[in-house]
Amino acid sequence: MSANSADRPARLDVVLVKAGRTKIRYTGELLADDGNRIAVRAPWAGSGVRDFGFVRFEPGDVFTEYYWRDRWYAVKEVRSAAGTLKGWYCDVTRPALRSGAELVVEDLDLDLWRSADGTDVRRLDEDEFAASGLAEADPEAARAALAALDELEALARDGGFTTLPA
Repeated sequence: MSANSADRPARLDVVLVKAGRTKIRYTGELLADDGNRIAVRAPWAGSGVRDFGFVRFEPGDVFTEYYWRDRWYAVKEVRSAAGTLKGWYCDVTRPALRSGAELVVEDLDLDLWRSADGTDVRRLDEDEFAASGLAEADPEAARAALAALDELEALARDGGFTTLPA
């Protein structure tokens, strides 16, 4: 049987925008799009190792990423190259926009980490968010972003992200 485009997984370019500029662009495998939630699997798209102190992202890591058209966040399950769950890295974002094979997500600086065993749940980059000026420029978006971070923290502390809302 010959390989054709129907035999290959659909590809999706994920574009993370921050402060009006493309922060990173990478291609992943589209796992699902139910009209609201979009799931993508992609290898670590950073260059080299990124050591946060509480987790290391490195070549070979695999991210299964969930984006919503009606939620102000993205949840990314992080696994090592060997398949070991490291945890979940969550970005507070504007709702995702998909156009064909491109998914655009605007990063709003706030993040949350939950370790695989749930013992480490931490809010990240609140100082960057405060310095971004979003509260003054777009108070409604700033309120939505803070509410999203609170929702993510509640999900993280209440059993994690093993069953994500559709």
